[in-house]
Amino acid sequence: MLELKNVYVKYGQFTAIQNVNIQVDAGEIVVLLGANGAGKSTTFRAISGLSKPVSGEIQLEDQAIGGKSPDQIVKTGIVQCAEDRKLFTQMTVQENLMMGAYVHRKKKNEMKKRFQEVYDMFPILYEKRKDTAGSLSGGQQQMLAIGRALMSKPKIMLLDEPSIGLAPMIVEQMFETIKQINREGTTILLAEQNANAALSIASKGYVFENGKIVVEGTSEELFSNEEVRRAYIGA
Repeated sequence: MLELKNVYVKYGQFTAIQNVNIQVDAGEIVVLLGANGAGKSTTFRAISGLSKPVSGEIQLEDQAIGGKSPDQIVKTGIVQCAEDRKLFTQMTVQENLMMGAYVHRKKKNEMKKRFQEVYDMFPILYEKRKDTAGSLSGGQQQMLAIGRALMSKPKIMLLDEPSIGLAPMIVEQMFETIKQINREGTTILLAEQNANAALSIASKGYVFENGKIVVEGTSEELFSNEEVRRAYIGA
């Protein structure tokens, strides 16, 4: 479904990622593991059109998307949920969700259906639909960020560190939500430092270090890899 072949991204003279090869099949949850600055977010930026690869190919359903603009990428069915949520804090919950449905703004019935689906998944957002996004708790803001991404009915959702800064109980709920979104038909590419939680829901993963993929395999293989366990899971 989504494939990266030998992708390189540079910022000036600095090579942020190099020779990145990733395969995400329809219906999968795939996780990118690695410390801050390892290359996960740059990989997401390359996929979503925010950073242009200097070489390599990015394909969605066998169609090249590497040169497309971010809004064109969204229209192909790829939506990114950024690490720091990027909410419009002075706007209401409802207005933030509406921004996520921008590509469908002329399809009123479609938008109404999307709102209902998001509010069914996150009832607290319906309760707070008239509140500003900035007044929400951290967990509620993450729900809103994911809900806004769902408003465009993506084929693939890129989730960048969804558990960061959240309490352990909220993290557990968040990963249950990600599984539900996946069960309902959205393919997930997840960048996450919480390797234990991420690998427990993913089918496979890629480990980044210094802009390169150094280990890849099924979740079981990564769980049983001693180096991966020592670096990212513990014990």
